[in-house]
Parts: sequence; C-alpha cells; structure tokens
Amino acid sequence: MIKGGIVMHDLHLIHTDLKPENILLTSPEYIKVPDYRASARSPKDNSYYKRIPKSSAIKVIDFGSTTYDRQDQSYIVSTRHYRAPEVILGLGWSYPCDVWSVGCILVELCSGEALFQTHENLEHLAMMERVLGPLPQHMLKKSDRHAEKYVRRGRLDWPEGATSRDSIKAVNKLPRLQNLIMQHVDHSAGDLIHLLQGLLKYEPMERLTAREALRNPFFTRDYLRRS
Repeated sequence: MIKGGIVMHDLHLIHTDLKPENILLTSPEYIKVPDYRASARSPKDNSYYKRIPKSSAIKVIDFGSTTYDRQDQSYIVSTRHYRAPEVILGLGWSYPCDVWSVGCILVELCSGEALFQTHENLEHLAMMERVLGPLPQHMLKKSDRHAEKYVRRGRLDWPEGATSRDSIKAVNKLPRLQNLIMQHVDHSAGDLIHLLQGLLKYEPMERLTAREALRNPFFTRDYLRRS
C-alpha cells in the first residue's frame, strides 16, 4: 500500500480515495489457523478458525478520482472516514491527503473498525482531537467559509456545537491513538504507534511522505526479523 503510494506520488499522481475497499489481495489463497481469542469466549466449541492470506501482496484499484498535483485544489475528496483534516477545513490538499488515508486504513486493519465512524464534519474533527490531540490553531483560523462555522474563538466549537448528546458520546468513547493500538497489538506496538503518529500528523507538510513511511522501523525491523 505504501509502496504503491511511492510509485503514484513519484508520477505526480494523488489517488484521493484510498480506503480498504480499494486495496485488494492479489491472491485468493489462504490458510486456516485456530482463532484462540474467539474460542476462549466459547471454550466448549473448538471450531473457531480465522483465514490468513498466503500472500500479503496487494494492489490498489479505482483510479477514477486520481488527479495530478496542481495548486489550489480545494474541492472535497476522499471517502468520509479516510478524509484528512485539511480537506474538511478547506485548506487545499496534495499528496499528504493520501498518507492520512493510509494511516486511517492501518488503524482499521489493526482494530477491525474504522477509526473515525461519523458522517458529520464537526463530529469528525472532534473525533480527531479526541484520538490525536488538539488541532493546530493556525489551521482552524485558516479554514474556508464553509468550515469556519466549526470554529469559535480560535478553537473547535466542541462540544457546544454538537448536534446531539449521542454525538458527544460517540466522541467521548474514543481512546487515544496509543491506547487504541496497544489494545490490539502484542508486539511492535511502539513502532506502529510511532509510524501512525507520523502518518496522522495534522499539518500536511509535517506528515510523513510515503517514502519516509516505508523507512519507518515498523517495516525495517520486521524485515530484519524475517531475514
């Protein structure tokens, strides 16, 4: 997935719609292994198995929204759950919006659930702050006329601007990023957290590039362990 991002970005292309549905395994072959977590919940039933792909090779599909990098691209891109903050705030976007999407996908692969399950912009931004910390004030202040309603006195208008108590509850139940990862990863949690913190930086220019991400210890140390 990240290698695909390197190739695309080297060609000056931005996918703009990276999500699990657009990332496919190249082979349908798999092996069945016991699912010990599932069987622990039903100890009398030893029929719990999970399917593990024989190959981890993948391919990226659906280039219908792909575009060349140009200045002043401010229209809405990306499927909601994988949309970067600069897109929501109308600040313009470029290659880093793909990198943000990859970060969201990796968290989803780790936890089994989409990181930001929402359909509202303000709630989406509030979820980001809950998981990743406060949005930078300079980004909020520069938000375009469509997004400025989400900001009050230099900060996100939350929870005051929430549409319902259920919305506030949905935000409050989210854990911090590092806590979420540690719930699901038994080894390499530190390397994965460090990688995700780089992929999910708010400021696009500070976000890891696809090439930088591939050099992260999460990948390089795993390679050394297999060698």
